[in-house]
Amino acid sequence: MNNITMALNADELILSALREDITSEDITTNSVMREYQLGEVELICKQDGVIAGLDVFKRTFELLDSKTEVTFTKKDGDTVKNGDKIGVVRGDIRVLLSGERTALNYLQRMSGIATYTRSITDLLKGSKTKLLDTRKTTPNMRVFEKYAVKVGGGYNHRYNLSDGILLKDNHIGAAGGVKEAVQMAKEYAPFVRKIEIEVENLDMLKEALDAGADIIMLDNMSVEDMKEAVKLVSGKAETECSGNVTKENVERLVDIGVDYISSGALTHSSPILDLSLKNLHAI
Repeated sequence: MNNITMALNADELILSALREDITSEDITTNSVMREYQLGEVELICKQDGVIAGLDVFKRTFELLDSKTEVTFTKKDGDTVKNGDKIGVVRGDIRVLLSGERTALNYLQRMSGIATYTRSITDLLKGSKTKLLDTRKTTPNMRVFEKYAVKVGGGYNHRYNLSDGILLKDNHIGAAGGVKEAVQMAKEYAPFVRKIEIEVENLDMLKEALDAGADIIMLDNMSVEDMKEAVKLVSGKAETECSGNVTKENVERLVDIGVDYISSGALTHSSPILDLSLKNLHAI
Protein backbone atom coordinates (compact mmCIF):
# COMPACT_ATOMS: atom_id res chain seq x y z
CA MET A 1 0.00 0.00 0.00
CA ASN A 2 1.67 3.23 -1.11
CA ASN A 3 2.31 6.23 1.13
CA ILE A 4 -0.35 8.45 -0.49
CA THR A 5 -3.06 5.82 -0.08
CA MET A 6 -1.93 5.27 3.49
CA ALA A 7 -2.02 8.97 4.39
CA LEU A 8 -5.30 9.84 2.64
CA ASN A 9 -7.33 6.70 3.26
CA ALA A 10 -5.77 4.41 5.84
CA ASP A 11 -4.42 6.59 8.67
CA GLU A 12 -7.83 7.85 9.76
CA LEU A 13 -9.22 4.31 9.81
CA ILE A 14 -6.26 2.94 11.76
CA LEU A 15 -6.57 5.76 14.30
CA SER A 16 -10.27 4.99 14.67
CA ALA A 17 -9.44 1.35 15.35
CA LEU A 18 -6.85 2.36 17.94
CA ARG A 19 -9.33 4.70 19.64
CA GLU A 20 -11.85 1.86 19.74
CA ASP A 21 -9.31 -0.25 21.63
CA ILE A 22 -7.88 2.53 23.83
CA THR A 23 -10.75 4.78 24.86
CA SER A 24 -8.88 6.63 27.60
CA GLU A 25 -5.83 4.55 28.48
CA ASP A 26 -4.41 1.03 28.34
CA ILE A 27 -4.91 0.37 32.02
CA THR A 28 -3.16 -3.02 31.96
CA THR A 29 0.01 -1.77 30.28
CA ASN A 30 0.14 1.39 32.37
CA SER A 31 -0.14 -0.64 35.56
CA VAL A 32 2.98 -2.72 34.81
CA MET A 33 5.01 -0.21 32.77
CA ARG A 34 4.90 3.22 34.40
CA GLU A 35 7.78 4.80 32.46
CA TYR A 36 9.53 4.61 29.10
CA GLN A 37 11.53 1.47 28.45
CA LEU A 38 13.00 0.52 25.08
CA GLY A 39 12.11 -2.99 23.99
CA GLU A 40 11.48 -5.24 21.04
CA VAL A 41 9.14 -8.05 20.10
CA GLU A 42 9.15 -10.61 17.27
CA LEU A 43 6.42 -11.12 14.67
CA ILE A 44 5.92 -14.87 14.30
CA CYS A 45 3.85 -16.77 11.73
CA LYS A 46 1.90 -19.70 13.18
CA GLN A 47 0.32 -20.95 9.95
CA ASP A 48 1.29 -21.39 6.29
CA GLY A 49 -0.13 -18.73 3.99
CA VAL A 50 0.38 -15.47 2.08
CA ILE A 51 1.35 -12.34 4.00
CA ALA A 52 -0.45 -9.04 3.31
CA GLY A 53 -0.75 -5.79 5.23
CA LEU A 54 2.78 -5.32 6.54
CA ASP A 55 2.68 -1.56 5.91
CA VAL A 56 -0.61 -1.30 7.80
CA PHE A 57 0.83 -3.33 10.68
CA LYS A 58 3.85 -1.01 10.80
CA ARG A 59 1.76 2.14 10.51
CA THR A 60 -0.36 1.15 13.51
CA PHE A 61 2.66 1.38 15.80
CA GLU A 62 3.99 4.53 14.10
CA LEU A 63 0.72 6.35 14.75
CA LEU A 64 1.17 5.65 18.46
CA ASP A 65 4.83 6.71 18.38
CA SER A 66 6.67 7.83 15.23
CA LYS A 67 9.96 6.63 16.74
CA THR A 68 8.87 2.99 16.60
CA GLU A 69 11.05 0.91 14.28
CA VAL A 70 9.56 -2.04 12.40
CA THR A 71 11.63 -4.32 10.16
CA PHE A 72 10.49 -7.28 8.08
CA THR A 73 12.10 -10.31 6.47
CA LYS A 74 9.15 -10.71 4.08
CA LYS A 75 7.13 -8.46 1.78
CA ASP A 76 3.44 -8.44 0.90
CA GLY A 77 2.62 -11.33 -1.42
CA ASP A 78 5.33 -13.63 -0.08
CA THR A 79 4.42 -17.09 1.14
CA VAL A 80 5.10 -17.73 4.82
CA LYS A 81 5.43 -20.92 6.82
CA ASN A 82 4.46 -21.91 10.33
CA GLY A 83 7.29 -20.83 12.63
CA ASP A 84 8.74 -18.13 10.37
CA LYS A 85 9.98 -14.98 12.10
CA ILE A 86 8.85 -12.32 9.68
CA GLY A 87 9.55 -9.12 11.57
CA VAL A 88 10.73 -7.24 14.65
CA VAL A 89 9.07 -4.24 16.31
CA ARG A 90 11.35 -2.03 18.39
CA GLY A 91 10.32 0.93 20.54
CA ASP A 92 8.66 2.05 23.75
CA ILE A 93 7.36 -1.14 25.39
CA ARG A 94 4.11 0.66 26.24
CA VAL A 95 3.54 1.27 22.51
CA LEU A 96 4.37 -2.33 21.63
CA LEU A 97 1.84 -3.61 24.16
CA SER A 98 -0.93 -1.11 23.42
CA GLY A 99 -0.70 -1.41 19.63
CA GLU A 100 -0.27 -5.18 19.50
CA ARG A 101 -3.89 -6.28 19.10
CA THR A 102 -4.93 -3.66 16.56
CA ALA A 103 -1.82 -4.20 14.43
CA LEU A 104 -2.29 -7.97 14.46
CA ASN A 105 -6.01 -7.68 13.69
CA TYR A 106 -5.18 -5.87 10.45
CA LEU A 107 -2.34 -8.19 9.49
CA GLN A 108 -4.19 -11.41 10.28
CA ARG A 109 -7.33 -10.30 8.44
CA MET A 110 -5.51 -9.05 5.35
CA SER A 111 -3.19 -12.07 5.21
CA GLY A 112 -6.17 -14.40 5.53
CA ILE A 113 -7.85 -12.75 2.54
CA ALA A 114 -4.64 -12.88 0.49
CA THR A 115 -4.17 -16.55 1.37
CA TYR A 116 -7.73 -17.51 0.44
CA THR A 117 -7.59 -15.47 -2.77
CA ARG A 118 -4.32 -17.13 -3.79
CA SER A 119 -5.85 -20.57 -3.24
CA ILE A 120 -8.59 -19.74 -5.78
CA THR A 121 -6.40 -17.97 -8.34
CA ASP A 122 -4.17 -21.05 -8.34
CA LEU A 123 -7.20 -23.08 -9.45
CA LEU A 124 -7.83 -20.65 -12.33
CA LYS A 125 -4.29 -20.86 -13.72
CA GLY A 126 -4.22 -21.72 -17.40
CA SER A 127 -7.61 -20.14 -18.10
CA LYS A 128 -8.40 -16.62 -19.34
CA THR A 129 -10.76 -16.03 -16.42
CA LYS A 130 -9.86 -13.39 -13.82
CA LEU A 131 -11.02 -13.53 -10.21
CA LEU A 132 -12.84 -10.44 -8.89
CA ASP A 133 -13.85 -9.34 -5.42
CA THR A 134 -17.13 -7.58 -4.55
CA ARG A 135 -18.39 -4.83 -2.23
CA LYS A 136 -19.23 -7.44 0.41
CA THR A 137 -16.55 -6.10 2.71
CA THR A 138 -16.32 -5.34 6.42
CA PRO A 139 -17.47 -1.75 7.14
CA ASN A 140 -14.47 0.60 7.29
CA MET A 141 -12.15 -2.19 6.12
CA ARG A 142 -12.70 -2.01 2.35
CA VAL A 143 -9.44 -0.26 1.47
CA PHE A 144 -7.52 -2.93 3.38
CA GLU A 145 -9.53 -5.94 2.23
CA LYS A 146 -9.52 -5.03 -1.46
CA TYR A 147 -5.78 -4.40 -1.28
CA ALA A 148 -5.36 -7.89 0.21
CA VAL A 149 -7.31 -9.41 -2.69
CA LYS A 150 -4.83 -7.86 -5.13
CA VAL A 151 -1.89 -9.15 -3.08
CA GLY A 152 -3.41 -12.63 -3.33
CA GLY A 153 -3.57 -12.42 -7.13
CA GLY A 154 -7.19 -11.34 -7.57
CA TYR A 155 -8.59 -8.20 -9.17
CA ASN A 156 -10.78 -5.48 -7.74
CA HIS A 157 -14.33 -5.00 -8.99
CA ARG A 158 -15.68 -1.46 -8.43
CA TYR A 159 -14.48 0.04 -5.16
CA ASN A 160 -17.74 1.81 -4.35
CA LEU A 161 -21.02 2.98 -5.85
CA SER A 162 -19.33 5.93 -7.55
CA ASP A 163 -16.89 3.72 -9.45
CA GLY A 164 -19.16 2.24 -12.07
CA ILE A 165 -22.66 1.20 -13.05
CA LEU A 166 -23.87 -2.25 -12.07
CA LEU A 167 -27.58 -2.75 -12.69
CA LYS A 168 -28.86 -5.49 -10.40
CA ASP A 169 -32.31 -7.06 -10.07
CA ASN A 170 -33.79 -4.25 -7.97
CA HIS A 171 -32.43 -1.56 -10.30
CA ILE A 172 -33.99 -3.42 -13.23
CA GLY A 173 -37.27 -3.62 -11.35
CA ALA A 174 -37.17 0.08 -10.53
CA ALA A 175 -36.45 0.98 -14.16
CA GLY A 176 -39.17 -1.26 -15.57
CA GLY A 177 -37.02 -3.82 -17.36
CA VAL A 178 -33.59 -4.71 -18.74
CA LYS A 179 -33.83 -2.54 -21.86
CA GLU A 180 -35.11 0.45 -19.91
CA ALA A 181 -32.41 0.14 -17.22
CA VAL A 182 -29.56 0.02 -19.74
CA GLN A 183 -31.00 2.94 -21.71
CA MET A 184 -31.37 5.09 -18.59
CA ALA A 185 -27.81 4.27 -17.55
CA LYS A 186 -26.46 5.22 -20.97
CA GLU A 187 -28.27 8.54 -20.83
CA TYR A 188 -27.02 9.37 -17.34
CA ALA A 189 -23.49 7.99 -17.07
CA PRO A 190 -20.34 9.65 -18.42
CA PHE A 191 -19.35 8.03 -21.71
CA VAL A 192 -16.13 6.62 -20.20
CA ARG A 193 -18.09 4.47 -17.72
CA LYS A 194 -18.92 0.92 -18.68
CA ILE A 195 -22.41 -0.37 -17.99
CA GLU A 196 -22.75 -3.79 -16.38
CA ILE A 197 -26.05 -5.55 -15.87
CA GLU A 198 -27.00 -8.64 -13.91
CA VAL A 199 -29.11 -11.28 -15.69
CA GLU A 200 -30.66 -14.45 -14.31
CA ASN A 201 -31.66 -16.27 -17.49
CA LEU A 202 -31.02 -16.39 -21.23
CA ASP A 203 -34.00 -14.19 -22.12
CA MET A 204 -32.64 -11.39 -19.94
CA LEU A 205 -29.23 -11.95 -21.50
CA LYS A 206 -30.61 -11.42 -25.01
CA GLU A 207 -32.33 -8.20 -23.88
CA ALA A 208 -29.08 -6.96 -22.33
CA LEU A 209 -27.16 -7.65 -25.53
CA ASP A 210 -29.75 -5.88 -27.67
CA ALA A 211 -29.66 -2.91 -25.30
CA GLY A 212 -25.88 -2.62 -25.65
CA ALA A 213 -24.62 -3.48 -22.16
CA ASP A 214 -20.82 -3.54 -21.90
CA ILE A 215 -20.55 -6.28 -19.27
CA ILE A 216 -23.11 -8.97 -18.48
CA MET A 217 -23.12 -10.67 -15.10
CA LEU A 218 -24.53 -14.20 -15.18
CA ASP A 219 -26.01 -14.48 -11.71
CA ASN A 220 -26.75 -17.86 -10.13
CA MET A 221 -27.26 -19.52 -13.51
CA SER A 222 -26.59 -23.20 -14.16
CA VAL A 223 -23.30 -24.21 -15.75
CA GLU A 224 -25.17 -25.32 -18.87
CA ASP A 225 -26.97 -21.98 -19.21
CA MET A 226 -23.75 -20.04 -18.64
CA LYS A 227 -22.00 -21.99 -21.40
CA GLU A 228 -24.90 -21.18 -23.72
CA ALA A 229 -24.76 -17.54 -22.59
CA VAL A 230 -21.07 -17.26 -23.51
CA LYS A 231 -21.89 -18.60 -26.99
CA LEU A 232 -24.71 -16.09 -27.41
CA VAL A 233 -22.54 -13.19 -26.28
CA SER A 234 -19.75 -14.25 -28.65
CA GLY A 235 -17.50 -11.30 -27.80
CA LYS A 236 -20.20 -8.61 -28.05
CA ALA A 237 -19.79 -7.91 -24.32
CA GLU A 238 -17.60 -9.03 -21.45
CA THR A 239 -19.01 -11.75 -19.23
CA GLU A 240 -18.87 -12.29 -15.48
CA CYS A 241 -20.36 -15.13 -13.48
CA SER A 242 -21.38 -14.70 -9.88
CA GLY A 243 -23.32 -16.41 -7.13
CA ASN A 244 -21.94 -18.19 -4.06
CA VAL A 245 -18.52 -18.81 -5.60
CA THR A 246 -16.05 -20.42 -3.19
CA LYS A 247 -12.80 -22.36 -3.32
CA GLU A 248 -14.81 -25.56 -3.09
CA ASN A 249 -16.91 -24.99 -6.22
CA VAL A 250 -14.90 -22.65 -8.47
CA GLU A 251 -13.32 -25.41 -10.56
CA ARG A 252 -16.68 -26.22 -12.15
CA LEU A 253 -16.69 -22.69 -13.61
CA VAL A 254 -13.21 -22.71 -15.16
CA ASP A 255 -14.18 -24.18 -18.53
CA ILE A 256 -17.27 -22.02 -19.09
CA GLY A 257 -15.23 -19.33 -20.83
CA VAL A 258 -16.38 -16.23 -18.94
CA ASP A 259 -14.01 -13.29 -18.65
CA TYR A 260 -14.49 -12.87 -14.91
CA ILE A 261 -15.62 -14.77 -11.85
CA SER A 262 -16.63 -12.66 -8.85
CA SER A 263 -16.68 -13.98 -5.31
CA GLY A 264 -17.93 -12.25 -2.19
CA ALA A 265 -16.34 -15.06 -0.17
CA LEU A 266 -12.90 -13.52 -0.72
CA THR A 267 -13.71 -10.78 1.78
CA HIS A 268 -16.65 -12.06 3.81
CA SER A 269 -15.60 -15.67 4.45
CA SER A 270 -11.79 -15.82 4.44
CA PRO A 271 -10.36 -17.19 7.70
CA ILE A 272 -7.59 -15.18 9.31
CA LEU A 273 -3.93 -16.18 9.05
CA ASP A 274 -2.63 -16.94 12.53
CA LEU A 275 0.18 -14.55 13.51
CA SER A 276 1.53 -13.51 16.88
CA LEU A 277 3.89 -11.09 18.61
CA LYS A 278 6.21 -13.06 20.89
CA ASN A 279 9.35 -12.77 23.02
CA LEU A 280 8.88 -9.19 24.19
CA HIS A 281 11.93 -8.04 26.12
CA ALA A 282 13.66 -4.87 27.25
CA ILE A 283 16.86 -3.81 25.50
